Amino acid sequence: MRSKIVAGNWKMNKNLEETNTLLAELVQKMPDTSAEVMVAPTFVNLSAAVQSLAGSRIEVVAQNMHFEESGAFTGEIAPGMLKNIGVNTVILGHSERRAYFGETDGLLKKKVDTALAQGMRIIFCFGEELDDRKSGKHFDLVERQLRNALFHLPTEAWKHIVLAYEPVWAIGTGETASPEQAQEMHAFIRKTLESSYGSDIAQGVTILYGGSVKPGNASEIFSKPDVDGGLIGGAALKADDFIGIINGI
Repeated sequence: MRSKIVAGNWKMNKNLEETNTLLAELVQKMPDTSAEVMVAPTFVNLSAAVQSLAGSRIEVVAQNMHFEESGAFTGEIAPGMLKNIGVNTVILGHSERRAYFGETDGLLKKKVDTALAQGMRIIFCFGEELDDRKSGKHFDLVERQLRNALFHLPTEAWKHIVLAYEPVWAIGTGETASPEQAQEMHAFIRKTLESSYGSDIAQGVTILYGGSVKPGNASEIFSKPDVDGGLIGGAALKADDFIGIINGI
C-alpha cells in the first residue's frame, strides 16, 4: 500500500523563535492519522527542529542540497551534513529552484544520485508552466522532466523516491488545478512509470500534489485515486491550516 504523505515546505520563512512556536502548535494539535507528516524549515533551523520534534510523529526534511559531498561550494549544504543532524529526506527540483536558481534536469540528476548514494529519501518535484498547459505540452514536459532526472535509476532505487507534481501556475497564485486535472496528471505519471518500470513500481510510488492546497479543498483533491497527499507551501505556515489539510487525507 502506498504511503500517504503531507509535507510542509516552509521556504524562506520563520525565524528560530517562530519555528519553535509553530512546531509546538503542530505537536499539540496533531491528529491521529496514518499519513506521514513532514516539515521543511529553513536550513539554519533544521537542527533545532529535529530536537524540538524528537519523539513526535513529524519528520524534519530539507528543502535542498548540493550534489557534492564536500568541497569549495560557498553557501551550499552537503547531504552528509543533513544526515549528521538527523535529516534523512530532501526536497529536490522545486519549481522555485528551477526558475530562480537555474536548476536543470541534468543538475537534478546528479543531486538525485548523490542523495541516494547517501541513503536519503527524496521528494522529487516537477510540473509545467501555464504556457505549457495552454499549448497542450504539459504531458510532454512532465514526462521529459521525469525521464531526464530519474529514469536512469535501477528499480530498487524507487523505494526511496516520492514524486511531487506541482503545476507551476498554481503555486502561490491562489489558482489550483481541479481535482480532476490533478488526477489526470497523476494517472499519466503512473502510466509513464509503468512503461519503463512495470506496474509494481508505478502503483507503489507515492505521488503528491502541490499547488495552493488549503483546508477547504484538501479532502477533495486527496480523494482522487492516484493522489497520495500534498506538498504544501503557504498553508503549512499556519498550524490550523496545516492541521486542516492533514485532516483531509
